Amino acid sequence: MYAIIESCGKQYKVTEGDVVFFEKLDVEEGKKVTFDNVVLVSDDKKVEVGAPYVKGVKVEGKVVSHGKGKKILVYKYKAKKNYRRTQGHRQPYTKVEITKIKTPAEKAEKAETKTAEKKTATKKEAVKE
Repeated sequence: MYAIIESCGKQYKVTEGDVVFFEKLDVEEGKKVTFDNVVLVSDDKKVEVGAPYVKGVKVEGKVVSHGKGKKILVYKYKAKKNYRRTQGHRQPYTKVEITKIKTPAEKAEKAETKTAEKKTATKKEAVKE
């Protein structure tokens, strides 16, 4: 199962267990983060595409660390004018491990199993009496 989520103005394809580098998020290390803007969800059987987002689907992750990317150099140059400027930039990022892709179908299945367990428990109690 995979999902395409929208965060920080970009789209990311994620599966459970992936480690993804997002632009800096305001979440502390070790905390959970939830992405509600899910554009597409696909399991082996079917694909759900949102308009613009899929309803009821959430992607959960855990913030592993914060950091800065590799330095890029920005060089400005104007010919014949003796104008040269060098500037460096390191983009901050947040490293997130995707833990779960929650779909409404999973919630319905869990609810069904709980009701089935309750019914069997009440039948067993009735038989004992």
